[in-house]
Amino acid sequence: MDPRQKIERLRQELNRHNHNYYILNAPEISDREFDAMMKELEALEAQYPEYHDDLSPTQRVGSDLSKGFEHITHARPMMSLANTYNIEEVDEWFGRISRQLEGQEFNIVGEMKFDGTSISITYRHGRMVRAVTRGDGTQGDDVTANVKTIRSIPLQLLPGNWPEEFEIRGEILMPWEVFEKLNAERAYNEEPLFANPRNAASGTLKTLDSREVARRHLDARFYYLLSDNLPFDNHYENMLAAEHWGFKVSKAMALMSTLKEVDDYIAYWDEHRKELPVATDGLVFKVNSLRQQLNMGYTAKSPRWAVAFKFNPERECTPLKFVSFETGRMGIVTPVANLEPVLLSGTIVKRASLHNDDIMQELDIHQGDWLYVEKAGEIIPQIMGVDMSRRDPEAPKVVFVKECPECGTPLRRIFGDAAWVCPNKYGCRPQITGRIEHFCARRMMDIDGIGEETAELLFANGLVENIGQIYDLTEEKLSSLDRIGPKTAKRIIKGIEESKSRPFERVLYALSIPNVGETTAKRLAAGVVDMDNLMSMDVEQIAAIPDIGPVIAKGIYDFLREPVNILNISRLRDAGVQLRVSEDRLSPAGTALEGKVIVISGTFAHHSRDEYKEIIAREGGKNAGSISRKTSFVLAGENMGPAKREKCAALNIPILTEDEFLALLAKEE
Repeated sequence: MDPRQKIERLRQELNRHNHNYYILNAPEISDREFDAMMKELEALEAQYPEYHDDLSPTQRVGSDLSKGFEHITHARPMMSLANTYNIEEVDEWFGRISRQLEGQEFNIVGEMKFDGTSISITYRHGRMVRAVTRGDGTQGDDVTANVKTIRSIPLQLLPGNWPEEFEIRGEILMPWEVFEKLNAERAYNEEPLFANPRNAASGTLKTLDSREVARRHLDARFYYLLSDNLPFDNHYENMLAAEHWGFKVSKAMALMSTLKEVDDYIAYWDEHRKELPVATDGLVFKVNSLRQQLNMGYTAKSPRWAVAFKFNPERECTPLKFVSFETGRMGIVTPVANLEPVLLSGTIVKRASLHNDDIMQELDIHQGDWLYVEKAGEIIPQIMGVDMSRRDPEAPKVVFVKECPECGTPLRRIFGDAAWVCPNKYGCRPQITGRIEHFCARRMMDIDGIGEETAELLFANGLVENIGQIYDLTEEKLSSLDRIGPKTAKRIIKGIEESKSRPFERVLYALSIPNVGETTAKRLAAGVVDMDNLMSMDVEQIAAIPDIGPVIAKGIYDFLREPVNILNISRLRDAGVQLRVSEDRLSPAGTALEGKVIVISGTFAHHSRDEYKEIIAREGGKNAGSISRKTSFVLAGENMGPAKREKCAALNIPILTEDEFLALLAKEE
């Protein structure tokens, strides 16, 4: 391959991996592999300058820009840091600092490199003004409304000597405990798991519903302060000041002056990072003096005065006992490596998902193999490879099953997907009990007392073989079962009765319709109003509902033609379950905005944009997406774009603040 072809191939691969990492939150390679590819490309471009391209991945940092948010240009670019992977490389960086400063005394600040998603927040007069993601380093997404839901980030600063305007940068994090609960919930719903807390934090921060962001309990740590009027001339004291103003600054931050202190710092945290409540992937070292930072300057992509040290993930090698195959609620069969127990990142690992047939074949696992296990994000056990030196040459290869391990039905491959599925949806035990458990879960029908074990128990005793039969249960039937006493039976029956008042969108979510999650169920309920309308629609009509599309529509249509599901829906209707959007949500709540056409722009403190749209509709108003002569007024939050303000001025259209809008509604009541 000639140099030009090699350069083009590397550029294409790096662009693809950038997209996977920042947009899809689904990285395929490690940071080290990515950095190695980038260094190879940089070397080739330096060797062959005739192939220079302004759009090469070497000319920019990765991007997490999304179409659903307003893009904001950073006042100061957010650059990436140069990465190192061993102490020797950090020592070399320390030596370069010493030589560049030509004998000047200098201090180094060591900090924890938290594994989250970068954020830049601007404050004016002690109040949060705007929060923007790193994006491509030049501009990022305005996520102010979502950041305001993170309780560890101050909206109003504590008294102190803070500048009238400043920018503070940090990492939005998902604590391990929250991450584990979120992935357990996604696994239960058979949704793709987040690979690590960073992906989970990034995906959450880009959620358009700020209420969902608040529910996930994100956290933050801050590491850099920028302003034309900083309180101190060094990084360390500025961050201590920020801590006094109300920001979370890592307790691991340390001030050092010798190379030995730096090396000892690395050795200490390589071990003790496992005790932290949030994920980390390394350390950061910075020259403390801001004057020295300024004099040292930047390369094209990173500051010379700072470097990142990446920890190696903890890895162990352990024997494979056997591979089991497990059928889930939606019929997907998952291979699982059952291992000799091994201690990894502080916990005992016995099992690790192999995900699907393609990944299992790619790993080329044979019976009795010794497998390398890592914890992705130090949470999820992941099989990374096979120790070929320990393989028995006679050991047979592990082959994916052809029949469902539960009911024996021949499996089918989903077209365009890696999954093998048991098609016996209504006769396969784990699929049936999985749907029963899903129907009763907290965010669906919220029937307290019916979890995985109880669902299995009810099915095994012939009391509930489909979700419609849940409403035939009585205290007497439940009390006759082992492990269910009178108090539990009473609690379950109470939950069943209360479930009849759950709104229609939660019923749709609870039914286990393929590809209909919580958000899609809300869109579907709003689009069809009641179950009878939905059952009478053809595929094209369902697909025409906003954000549904043909694939989801076909799944909904087929689901509603299955005799079992038709019977279930009939039983739910007879039981009094809500199969229609309630009248109070269909009818206007008032007439305060009757006849008015309103455009919403910016971010808000009291309600989300979706909530304001619902309020406008319920008060008789009409939501519009763009400003025109028909617009009655614009409801403007923070960060309303200048182009919209200019258009309002040109058309003489009033602009109401959030408080003015709420006062208008209160006045009309």
